Amino acid sequence: WLGLKKIYSISQQGHYLLRMELQDWRGNRRHIEYSFSLGGPSTNFTLQLARMSGSIPNALPEHAQLRFSTADRAGDTASHASCPQSHLGGWWHSECEETNLNGKYVTPRSRGRLERGKGLYWKPKKGRYYLLKSTKMMIHPTDLKSFH
Repeated sequence: WLGLKKIYSISQQGHYLLRMELQDWRGNRRHIEYSFSLGGPSTNFTLQLARMSGSIPNALPEHAQLRFSTADRAGDTASHASCPQSHLGGWWHSECEETNLNGKYVTPRSRGRLERGKGLYWKPKKGRYYLLKSTKMMIHPTDLKSFH
């Protein structure tokens, strides 16, 4: 994990895309790309996304201010403050059900929905629930010519 402060510093150098690569337990690989902006520490690293492309349905709200939160420091003191405690790991929660790529490593054989809900998952509003074996989050500049 690179860390939010470093990612914020890098993202301030130009325009970047965020690519998430997801692999489920059947070996299927999917991805999604967003244009994004990331706020600094004073905003709890607020993330704003706009979907660009991908092979999986979107599970994160677009054009919303998503604040990074952890169990010990809720980014949003409103209704979603308990998401990191119940679903483990720090993440940009808008609703506790949509996605968590920083959860506990949980196998599909884990008993019960509550245990699986603490794992790595991707859940579009309309579509199937993807319990994930691996995830990658990467950023790359939109204009490679300006980065010599």
